[in-house]
Amino acid sequence: MLEPYAWFLICVACMFIAVVLHFKSVEHRKFQKKYGAERGIMLGKIFGTVSGTMEFAFLIGLWISPQPKLVVPIFPSLAISVVDLSIPLLNLVVSLSLLVPGAWIALWAVRTTGLEVAETHCTPTNLTTSGPYSIVRHPQYLGWILAHVGVSILFSVAYSMLFTPVLVALVYLISRKEEQELLKELDKEYESYKKRVPMLIPRLRRR
Repeated sequence: MLEPYAWFLICVACMFIAVVLHFKSVEHRKFQKKYGAERGIMLGKIFGTVSGTMEFAFLIGLWISPQPKLVVPIFPSLAISVVDLSIPLLNLVVSLSLLVPGAWIALWAVRTTGLEVAETHCTPTNLTTSGPYSIVRHPQYLGWILAHVGVSILFSVAYSMLFTPVLVALVYLISRKEEQELLKELDKEYESYKKRVPMLIPRLRRR
């Protein structure tokens, strides 16, 4: 029988595997050069769908796997009970202030690019620079990070919260890899976009 924390470690390991597959999924030119245009595009989409599904599933696994509780000793008696889960009122307020904007930003990004591009990591027909993409270059991943922190606080899960810096690092590496490939495919158009819009942290003052 696995120790309770082992489930968390399994989810972490699978997240790293998903990131490796994500890296492969955006190497569109390499796939097409090796296997031909049609088959290369299909393989890229398969890798993208598998990696995206794994990232989503194992991110949830980080939240729900057995782990110590993150207790904030402020108004501990004020809590809301949902089914068998007791959520401190402070956790609820803080988590919703992150979770709701995070989910909204991520869904806004998916709606802007289209579900196929978001799910399969395929190259967009046209570079999207409107909506959330006029604020940051990777709004979907910004939404990920905010939602992860929000849910971790909501469920008071300590290991998941401690994983946040690792998640931020993985998101940065994914974003950088995607941009390296987009520069190969869109060249000066994407280079110009990079100069105008920040990667993940919105500017307080717009240019």
